[in-house]
Parts: sequence; structure tokens; C-alpha cells
Amino acid sequence: MRVLFIVFALLIAETSFGQSLKFKVLGQADDTVHLVRYFGKGLYYADTAEIKNGSVEFDGTKQKQGIMALMLPGQKLLEFIYDGEDVQIETRLPDLMQNAKVKKSQENEIFLAYMRLMSENSKKANVLIEQRNTLKEESEEYKALNNEIDEISNAVKKYQRNLIKNNTGKLVSKVVHLSMDIEIPDFPRDNEGNIIDSAFQYKYFKAHYWDHLDFNDDRLVRTPVFHNKLEAYFSKRYMLQHWDTVIHYGFDLCDRIPKGTDMFQYTVSWITSNYEKSKIMGMDKVFVYMGEKYYCSKDENGESPAFWMKEGSMEKLCDKVNTNYNLVMGAVPPNISLRDTTDANWKDFYSLPNEYTILYFWDPECGHCKKVTPKLATLYDKKFKERDIEIFAVGKAVGEDFEKWKAFINKHKMNLINVAMTDKLYEQAMKDARQFVPRYTTLESLNYQQTYDIYATPKVFVLDKDKKIIAKGITISQLEDLLDRRQGFEDSEKLFPPEENKDEEQMH
Repeated sequence: MRVLFIVFALLIAETSFGQSLKFKVLGQADDTVHLVRYFGKGLYYADTAEIKNGSVEFDGTKQKQGIMALMLPGQKLLEFIYDGEDVQIETRLPDLMQNAKVKKSQENEIFLAYMRLMSENSKKANVLIEQRNTLKEESEEYKALNNEIDEISNAVKKYQRNLIKNNTGKLVSKVVHLSMDIEIPDFPRDNEGNIIDSAFQYKYFKAHYWDHLDFNDDRLVRTPVFHNKLEAYFSKRYMLQHWDTVIHYGFDLCDRIPKGTDMFQYTVSWITSNYEKSKIMGMDKVFVYMGEKYYCSKDENGESPAFWMKEGSMEKLCDKVNTNYNLVMGAVPPNISLRDTTDANWKDFYSLPNEYTILYFWDPECGHCKKVTPKLATLYDKKFKERDIEIFAVGKAVGEDFEKWKAFINKHKMNLINVAMTDKLYEQAMKDARQFVPRYTTLESLNYQQTYDIYATPKVFVLDKDKKIIAKGITISQLEDLLDRRQGFEDSEKLFPPEENKDEEQMH
């Protein structure tokens, strides 16, 4: 038994790891180095080891396949492909990629040769482009440089096509294929040469954009190429930046990816997070609809498609989705019925017959509200009132704020509709809300701050005659311009022109 044990131990020592990742870096001092991996565009630590005499080795069996990198001190990277095979690469400082020599790994022989070719041709093309930019388009020199640039581009494409053809199934082949642009046919024409469909190329591009992606290969999401392709697809260069358009193409893409995969996780997460953080008005609708479909829905087993989410995080996200579902563009927000300054009369905005309604939340003690609210009152008196635009202003009037609310209204002659959860109403509702619900109001109205996600003031929604949201989170200047344009008064004098209100903030 002892002999067998020694032989087995020697066998382990000789073979090292199941799939070993070995690197030799000439000129590198002994130090701690890292193995890092891509997940989309991000680089994450995968393993740590000590490099000694320029040599270091990692256990490949612990790693998922994709593009990885050896990261030396100073964040110097040697990128390589890991496809489940042994990898052995030697290089030297300072240019790790350019000096790399593959001792073992067919994938990386192809990959590093390709990376070098792309780098060399990119440098050549950039030099020619800089020269071309100094010339006039009609000159012969300009045309000649154009031809040289085209020759480089065509040579690269030919190289890429041959690489893909000769390495079917290899990860490097799929990475290169995914990085290539779709070739778009010419416009269809009639017998006289006239274009039949001017939108043909755009529609073809959108329909075939993902033709080079293998949706069943999770390895591709562990490369930066997938993220770059995803980000470009949703950029303003390739897609109309309208919430409903983004939702349509977002759903279409996510539904094509197998659930339970890394690719599904990354794509759903990126789209949802990207539009949650968007500063473009209305794009929060993308976050809400993505959240409802891919996070907060449940299958027949009661499981969410978002398998990666922890329970606490999921609960917070779904609370936000549910709160904002009726606060997105095109939605009809919940009605609000509260008392006016008499503290006796009830007013609600659903009953307003106006062409447009501005729903405005404010606080008499809020610094920004003190600047914005008088401007809004001025717009109402001098423009909006006579043009069938009503303002339904919901103020903060509980406790000491009740008298401050009324004083502010009187001081600034706010002749619009002013309502609030008054101090008296608050006390009565706390004792027994049933005396008001449903006769005068609703629980959503009494809890309007939660219903409308009022975490900061001022906050504004612009509603059409059907009470659908058509704008929100805009400035006073933008509000004036929007309603002037919608009602055919785009050339009218602006009371609050943008150039005079450069520092104004959005009404959330």
C-alpha cells in the first residue's frame, strides 16, 4: 500500500493540475499576481498565486471557460483564452501581449496571432486616416488613401472569415465571429433602379444583428466582446432612444437566451440596471417592465427567472417595480383626492376636464420648491390657465407645515388647485381612515407619498386629457417649452427661457 501511495503522490506532482495555466514572465520580480476573468465588460479576481523566478501556475479546473488574463502588479494584463485545455505561455516585460509566445494551447496560438494582426492593422489604418483627414475629399490623394484603408479592412475581413471557417467550434472562432459586423445587402430596387424600401437596411440590420452569436454558449458572455455588442445594440447609434422601442428589443433579446444561463443573467441584469440609472426622461419604464417580467414574475414552481438574486434584494427591487408601475410614461397614475386650503373641501385630479394636467408635489420648507413653485404659479397665471392647462399641486401640510403651506400659497398668489394631507385630516385618518374611504378618498391618496414614490421634492408629472403621463422629471423651462410645442405655441415668448435658467434643477 505504501508503494502505491508514493506512486500516486508522484503522479500528482508530475501532472500538477488537471488543466494547468502556466506562465513565464521574463523581467518580473517575485510578487503576488492574480488570475482575472471577464464577465461582460468587468474583470473579476479568479485566483491568486505567487510568481517566483518569473514562473507561476494556476489550477484551470477551478475556472469557467472564456477570456481570462494574468494580471501582474501595476495592472499589467496578459489576456488569453481558456477553453478547458492546458495553457502555457511565455512572455516578457514591458509589452506582455506583443512578446507572448504560446508553448501549449492551440486556441491561444490562433488568438494571439489574431490579436497581433488586429493591432498592427489598426495602427496602419489610423495613420492613413489621419493623413486622409488633412485632404479634400475630391483630391486624388484622398481617394488613394481611401483605397488603401479599404484594402486593409478587406484583408482583415478575409483573415477573420478564414479563421472562423478553419476553427469551427473553437471559442476563438466564436469570439472573432461575434466581433464582426453584419454584412448588409444593398437596398431592393425596382426595374428603373429606384429604392423600393428606404428602411430596408435598418430593418435588416436589426433582424440579423445577433446572427453571429451562439445563444447556447455561455463562454461568450465571459468575454468583453459580448458586452461591447450588447452596449452598441442599445446605443443611440443603433436604436431609437424611446422607452417602448427599448422594451420591445430588450424583451426580444432576453427571450431568445436560455433561462438559467450566465448569458441570460448578464443580459437581463445589464439592461435592467442600465435603464434604472438612465438620466433620460421616461427610460425608467424599461427598468419597471424588465423588473416585472424577469424578476418579479414566477413560474409554475414559484421561481423567479432571476435565479441570481438574493431574497432581500429581490424584495426591494419588486417593491420599487410595483410602486412605479403606474408612474411610467403612458400610464395613468393613481388618483389623488385630498382637502384644499379650507380643510373641508375635497379635490381630485381625475375629475378635471382639462386638455393637460400638471401634477405637482412640493414642500413649503424645501429650498428648491421655494424657487420653482412661484415660477410654476406665474406660468399658470400668464399662460396655462387660458390654454386649458390645470395644475394640481399637492403640498406638505402636516403639523407646523399646515400654516406654512397656506402662507406660501397666499404670498405667491397660487391660484391653481392646492390640496394637501392637512394636519387635521392626518390626525383623523390615523384614528379611523374608514370615515373617509371610500366616500371621499382612497388609501392610495392618503398615503400619496408612498403611492407616488415621493422621496424628494419638487416632483412633477404632466398628464394628457386621458390622464396618461406624457412627461415627468423636467425643469420649468422644459415644461414651458413642452406645452408650448404641444399646443402650437412654439414661437411664443418664453417666460423662463433655458439660457436664463441654466442652473435650474429637474423636478424629480
